[in-house]
Amino acid sequence: MAYKYLVIVESPTKAKTIEKYLGKNYKVVASKGHLRDLPKSRMAIDFEKDYEPDYITIRGKGPLIKELKKYANKAEKVFLASDPDREGEAIAWHLAHILGLNPNDNIRVIYNEITKTAVKEALKNPQPINMDLVSSQQARRVLDRIVGYSISPVLWKKVKKGLSAGRVQSVALKLIIDREEEINNFEPVESWTLDGTFQKDKSIFEAAYYGLKDKKVKLNNEDEAKEMLGRINGNEFQVTDVTKKQQKRNPSAPFTTSSLQQDAANKLNFRTRKTMMVAQQLYEGISLGKEGSVGLITYMRTDSTRISSGAEKEAHDFIVSQYGDEYARNNPRKDAVKGGAQDAHEAIRPSNVLKRPEDIEAYLTKDQFKLYQLIWSRFVASQMTPAIFDTMRLDLSNGEVVFRANGSKENFPGFRKVYQDSKTKDNLLPNLEVGDTVYAKDIVPNQHFTQPPARYSEATLIKSLEENGVGRPSTYAPTIETIQRRYYVKLNAKRFEPTELGTIVNNLVESYFPDIVDISFTAEMEEDLDRIEEGQLEWVKVIDQFFQPFKKDLTKAEAEMEKIEIKDEPAGFDCEECGHPMVIKIGKFGKFYACSNFPDCRNTKAIVKKINVTCPLCKEGEVIERKSKKNRIFYGCERYPDCEFVSWDKPVGRDCPKCTQYLVQKKVRGGAQVKCSNCDYEEALHK
Repeated sequence: MAYKYLVIVESPTKAKTIEKYLGKNYKVVASKGHLRDLPKSRMAIDFEKDYEPDYITIRGKGPLIKELKKYANKAEKVFLASDPDREGEAIAWHLAHILGLNPNDNIRVIYNEITKTAVKEALKNPQPINMDLVSSQQARRVLDRIVGYSISPVLWKKVKKGLSAGRVQSVALKLIIDREEEINNFEPVESWTLDGTFQKDKSIFEAAYYGLKDKKVKLNNEDEAKEMLGRINGNEFQVTDVTKKQQKRNPSAPFTTSSLQQDAANKLNFRTRKTMMVAQQLYEGISLGKEGSVGLITYMRTDSTRISSGAEKEAHDFIVSQYGDEYARNNPRKDAVKGGAQDAHEAIRPSNVLKRPEDIEAYLTKDQFKLYQLIWSRFVASQMTPAIFDTMRLDLSNGEVVFRANGSKENFPGFRKVYQDSKTKDNLLPNLEVGDTVYAKDIVPNQHFTQPPARYSEATLIKSLEENGVGRPSTYAPTIETIQRRYYVKLNAKRFEPTELGTIVNNLVESYFPDIVDISFTAEMEEDLDRIEEGQLEWVKVIDQFFQPFKKDLTKAEAEMEKIEIKDEPAGFDCEECGHPMVIKIGKFGKFYACSNFPDCRNTKAIVKKINVTCPLCKEGEVIERKSKKNRIFYGCERYPDCEFVSWDKPVGRDCPKCTQYLVQKKVRGGAQVKCSNCDYEEALHK
């Protein structure tokens, strides 16, 4: 069938969705991402010609380029509709170069959501390729290439092959290592509390020691706690103060990329990469039966919380119809734009709020439904009224000793009818007045110690990078993936722990390339990239200002950095193939056993961790800790494949007293719980 216009997008899924919206005069095809890039085998930056990059056609893309040229030659007009960000603009620019299009012509179409209205409106208003965006993306690419392809070879020579150092990844690694040092150097501080149970008539409630009279006094040790207990005379306490207030809790703003990644990690247990992959699917289009392929959310790489007036009105009308006038905001949100935020796109929201998650659940995978429900509910909640809580505070006095109780009750749910930002239970206190008497049933002294800061999870690391202005929405997922792939960090109980190799690399980069791991320097560089995008700076000057001092650091490192030998640890047993001692080496995926007689003997073995539990299936082998292809820990018998016992949960080495099957330890919020692998038997939670 003949067509007049060719539209080139990035993915086949998006092409399928958009072609459905356009008539027979349009043909929509996919470039399948980048077609040109810097070669992997060399620096490919001409330092003598204003840092000019030497782009080449990506291997394997030749037939696709030939096909795209054929389609373009048949069309009266070609439109480039790659993603609406820096990288998408760069892809459009490369496509224009390959197809012989003039980037100054109106060939670029931009839309924030893949809906019929948005796509058709974008095609009515094509514009030239934004060369400021292209320059900004090119500057980032050149900058990262210079850093990576300069420092990495030095690390190969001085430490071991396969290492790398990059701008954002080096800062992320340093954050993790600095946090580990904080934990190691942490000195706990002791404190005590007096926790009481009180009664008034049939009402029982809890209150904790506050201080003396109107002054808060801390209890620093057991002697002070005992001394304060000694001041309490009998079990009668007088109510000396009652404070009742109403508190409002406002809804959170709609999602940005980083807040979506954080919430998906905390609420759905999604890894960062998974969140972005599923969000991409929702953005590009999901087949909704007879309706065909529909883009369900707006573009998912954004650091803005802004939404369009049309989306606001649509949400307002929906909320009024579904929940009532009292739940709908009557004034637009005014969220502050964070420093460094580009604010180029809207926040992440459903492209049509009328498509409720439960109405389209049948068409979505389990993961797609969970993420869409999260995005939909957060957006709807952001346009709703605050939740209102009635709060009450009681001060109870015995002589000079004061105990305090705090209670709250949800008076009006507001946005919480749709989106639970945190688990809040009503904590009701009896309706007491000043002068009433209550009775202490029990007062227990408890010892506490301050805790060290927690290691970073994916969510908290992204939050820290964002707060420090390091990286941008599109960089967080690949950064986290890189530092794990290089074995600079490992996940332990979903928290990042630096490896010996990561610490060595960080120390070297910090010593010889201090700017690369300096948070403020990296944040300023991100701001410069934003200024290039806004047309305020020339990309070549920004690169040159970075490169001139960096070149001196590089020369110094090549001359002065001492070679570091990562010594192999003795494994404590001999190779069963040649009799030489086995050693522990560090490889791409962590530590492993290898023969010291390498390369004459290439025997290697995975390091397994025994948990001192006999296999509950064969009763012969020991249960060992293993890792799946997705790096998830599970437990299996060391006699595999002779014994095929496997369990995601850790066996504890005891049988269930109810059904005699084996017991396992399950991680639950607040600690670990022993449960039966077969029946409903469970034991008390161990914190």
